[in-house]
Amino acid sequence: MPGSSSRGWTEADAASDIRHASSSAVAQTDEAWIAVIQKMDETYARLVTQQVALEEKNAALEEAQTFIAGLMASMTDILIACDLSGRIEQVNLAAERIFGRPTGELARARLEDLLTPDSPTHFGHLIAAVEQRARIGDRELLFRTGDGPFLVSANGAVRFDARGRAVGLVLVCRPIGELRKAYSDLEAAHERLKQAQQQLVHSEKMASLGRLVAGVAHELNNPISFVYGNAHTLRRYSQRLTAYVEAAGRRLDAPALARLRQELKLDATLANMEGTLDGMLEGAERVRDIVADLRRFSADRREVREPFDVAILVRTALDWVAKAQAQDIETRLDVPEGLMAIGHPGHIHQVLMNLVQNAVDAMDGQSPRRIEITGRGGDEVVLTLRDTGPGIAPEIASRIFDPFFTTKPVGKGTGLGLSISYRIVEEHGGRLEAANHPEGGAVMTLRLPAAREG
Repeated sequence: MPGSSSRGWTEADAASDIRHASSSAVAQTDEAWIAVIQKMDETYARLVTQQVALEEKNAALEEAQTFIAGLMASMTDILIACDLSGRIEQVNLAAERIFGRPTGELARARLEDLLTPDSPTHFGHLIAAVEQRARIGDRELLFRTGDGPFLVSANGAVRFDARGRAVGLVLVCRPIGELRKAYSDLEAAHERLKQAQQQLVHSEKMASLGRLVAGVAHELNNPISFVYGNAHTLRRYSQRLTAYVEAAGRRLDAPALARLRQELKLDATLANMEGTLDGMLEGAERVRDIVADLRRFSADRREVREPFDVAILVRTALDWVAKAQAQDIETRLDVPEGLMAIGHPGHIHQVLMNLVQNAVDAMDGQSPRRIEITGRGGDEVVLTLRDTGPGIAPEIASRIFDPFFTTKPVGKGTGLGLSISYRIVEEHGGRLEAANHPEGGAVMTLRLPAAREG
């Protein structure tokens, strides 16, 4: 019995083990298939992603190729790419048109076969540039075409591979005729520009001369009028004296001469004679001084630097410009006598006249109209000129010294006055600065080297 019982358990247990083993094997098989399917899904997903990326890259490559092809087709210059043996690898439509041969036929040609024997630059010259890894610039090539020799100016560079090795060269060629025409047009435009600049500079000089003449005429008018009036007075005096002398020559008696003397007012005439002559002399001396100033200011001694009194130049600039053009302009001058600077007085006088003229123009239509000029010395002479105009707009503050820049209407200014003044002051080793006054109006500051004593 015991033996029988033991054998029954063993069979049942074995059957159970078989069932468990079979169930475990099935479970392991299912897990394996699931893992395989997951790996396949992952692999497929990666393939799909790579396929999308590849298609995007192919599309970008096609787009780049289309762009490059369109770019080469639109070039009017001749494009030739060749290897180091001279075999042509790529050309553009411009090259096909010039040579009258399709791309496939040109691709079987060699660059040196496209050149005439008398070409200024041969293929050997280009290869020498390749060996030196030098840029090919403005080399003249003479191509042989169906229409005869065709001269071009070639620019190019060495072509390298991914490892940095020279594998060929690329040439961009432009017909010499077009270049010469472009250069000719550029030269003609440059000449026209120079002529226009010369005309503007001449206009500015004439404008400055006109201001100078107007100012000098105004200055000369007063003393000349004084001399002219006194000359007429002296003529009347001379007529009275002549009448008295003639009467005395006729031997009139003393009572008659006395009456005639009283009628001719000879006593008053003799008393006023000296004053009239002094007035004429004073007027003549004033004319002489003005002419001397004018000659000194206009002297063309460009390399001469000499000490000069700034106060004299400031006064004459005010008198010859502001007072001559607008009597209603108030002027305030605070420049000490003997404020000596070093330089060319005529050139600095021109600068001051330009500054005063700009101040007068800026105050057109303004009220009040006032020009204030102050000066001080020290290590340098500093002059400040303020007007009561609208001031300098912020957007043009950095441009007012630029040549040909002006805010004046057409025909009212060339835009060269301040530019020329700025250059003159710089040549003197000084500075010209522009700013706005806190209470309104513009302030021009002129700094010049001070004359050293001794």
